Amino acid sequence: MFFEIILFSLLSGSTVFIGGLISWYFENRVHNKELKEMTIHYLIAFATGIMLSAIAFVLVPKGMVEISILLSCTLFILGGVSFYYFDKFVEKNRYKLPQVIAMLLDFIPESIALGAVFVYDHKTGILLSIFIALQNLPESFNSYIELKRLNHSTKKSLKLLFILSFVGLFFSLSGYFFLDERIEITSSLMLFSAGGIMYIIFQDIAPLLQYKKRRLIALGVNFGFIVGMLGEAIV
Repeated sequence: MFFEIILFSLLSGSTVFIGGLISWYFENRVHNKELKEMTIHYLIAFATGIMLSAIAFVLVPKGMVEISILLSCTLFILGGVSFYYFDKFVEKNRYKLPQVIAMLLDFIPESIALGAVFVYDHKTGILLSIFIALQNLPESFNSYIELKRLNHSTKKSLKLLFILSFVGLFFSLSGYFFLDERIEITSSLMLFSAGGIMYIIFQDIAPLLQYKKRRLIALGVNFGFIVGMLGEAIV
């Protein structure tokens, strides 16, 4: 069990660095500006679908199993409100705090929940790790672009994303050791994360989906959600 948590935590975090490498490749090898912009918009849409599927198939249904409906709703709203204030803080300090920090905002509580979930629901732990990995990939792709816009060098940007790829492992192990058999706390983290992610989707991400009246970009959300449907069916 312990080594499985390490393996799947590394899997979910590795895409933070992989997404940065893919973004670097596009920056240096793909010179078609329109293709770059379309790819970025599609990845945003795809990530949105994955995040919605994570909420629909794992975070909310699994989180509500062990706690009351009133507390579940309260935690969901609290997550949204907390992300609202953090988002507001990031907006005021956007030149000091790049979007990569916002990416960590949902990555950290999800990783803690991942480590704890493995203790009592092995299949859900695997599914959650897949969701986190797929969610991190397009987010880190965009984070690399923003880091470059903030005048960070390629080496520094990729080094930062490489270091952040191990953040999930640390917090997953923390969840495993400190939340063992504390199902209520784990469930609360999942619902809190779900509320925060829902806020981020419709406040920051969804408005970016429109691209030169190309409505097909939005279908990326459907494909991302299908990944969640397949994961739920298989696991």
